[in-house]
Amino acid sequence: YKYGRSTWSWIVWQDNSMNWDDQVRYIDLASAMGYEYILIDALWDNNIGYEKMEELIKYANSKNVDVFLWYNSNGSFNDAPQGPRNRMNTSVARKKEMKWLKNVGVKGLKVDFFGGDKQETMRLYEDILSDANDYGLMIIFHGCTLPRGWERIYPNYVGSEAVLASEMLIFSEDVRKNESLYASLHPFIRNTVGCMEFGGVLLNKYLNKENKEGQERLTTDAFQLATGILFQNPVQMFALTPNNLTDAPASAIDFMKKIPTTWDETVYIDGYPGRYAVLARRNGDKWYVAGVNAGEIPVNLNLNLPMLAGQNVSVYNDKKDKKLLLEINKIDKTGKIFISIQPNSGFVLTR
Repeated sequence: YKYGRSTWSWIVWQDNSMNWDDQVRYIDLASAMGYEYILIDALWDNNIGYEKMEELIKYANSKNVDVFLWYNSNGSFNDAPQGPRNRMNTSVARKKEMKWLKNVGVKGLKVDFFGGDKQETMRLYEDILSDANDYGLMIIFHGCTLPRGWERIYPNYVGSEAVLASEMLIFSEDVRKNESLYASLHPFIRNTVGCMEFGGVLLNKYLNKENKEGQERLTTDAFQLATGILFQNPVQMFALTPNNLTDAPASAIDFMKKIPTTWDETVYIDGYPGRYAVLARRNGDKWYVAGVNAGEIPVNLNLNLPMLAGQNVSVYNDKKDKKLLLEINKIDKTGKIFISIQPNSGFVLTR
């Protein structure tokens, strides 16, 4: 199974984006970013259809992009209307669908709307994982329970939401106001239990397709980049939009083109739940250090980073004007560097 990065239209462009033209735009975005995947979300079965989906998958593959498809888990404990429905809840239906998925080249599924933690539902999770593995399909769960060690059991398990995730930034002003607070908690609580498919890194100033008014993002670009490192999931559905290629800071787009999703080592650097969090993660021989500030005043930190001692590093940060700032700094030979994180902001430091 190949882990990686993905685009998905639904998070910002919502249900109305579930059409051929908008999905082509997001395939092209994935291609431009060098991302491995696109997630085509709910309602594709009616709005695009199975036959056209086969054509769309071929188009994605021509751009070196593979496809995840969304499914409703359904069953007697789930009456959510979004389709495809009743394809995952019985063995016969599931295997028939997965055979088609394998044949047309789909690489993974996002299965949504699970009805509680009762035994029957817990069995459904593992039945889906087991059958999908037989067909070479990766699985992400959404609207779901906390993962319980599935990474160690099923090689095709690549994430669970199980958190107040990015979609609630679209739907709730209260969640937007507390975005930095929650981000300072996840590295200590939710993401320590298992991988967390948050679906974040939003670079639109307003969290809708028009990006002119409405749900204003209250955190900075530096904060958003930091969450891409702080939140761990082997397949990350990032919330970038096609317009970000031209209206987001070029340094942010360049960073997001190179961002990894798997880590060989993670080191706690500093933090306190609900105030701020700083982690260092290593992918191969490259270190990323990221932090966020949930407070109302700047957090000034003297960080100890012996793994980067004496090296020049790129620092993505901002000042009071909230504009993303990229600077080259040198960490001293003892591994010390001073970082100031503005309120509702963050930073990333990498070699």
